[in-house]
Amino acid sequence: MFMGEHSHTIDAKGRLIIPAKFREELGEKFVITQGMDHCLTIYPMAEWEKFLQQLSQLPLANKETRIFRRFFTAKADTCELDKQGRILVPAGLRDYAGLEKDVVLTGNISNIEVWSKDRWDDIGAYDDMDSIAEKMQEMGITI
Repeated sequence: MFMGEHSHTIDAKGRLIIPAKFREELGEKFVITQGMDHCLTIYPMAEWEKFLQQLSQLPLANKETRIFRRFFTAKADTCELDKQGRILVPAGLRDYAGLEKDVVLTGNISNIEVWSKDRWDDIGAYDDMDSIAEKMQEMGITI
């Protein structure tokens, strides 16, 4: 399970350190791709395969299905950690997420999100948590 918030920097070559507490759970190979809200998402291979299985069950005749599948798979890339615990984030993904220097990695239960610090600061305020909590309760989540 991934949880926590970690601040790092991405270097000029696009390399990003993965926090030590995330590395073991990620395994040797994992996938990085576009995520919702202009972040990147890193999936352990088993979670990525589960996600692909779900995507493959969607009807291709549906235009939204095709768009949704492309969004997650077109820029997806398999990663491996280097000896310093870094990955190379492809340029297209860095551009999508606005990653320039300061980056925040957040654990999101079954995956990791990678945010530009500025975007994370913007969305991290959680001004409307009462309303969101009510909607989650309607979906069966209680706190």
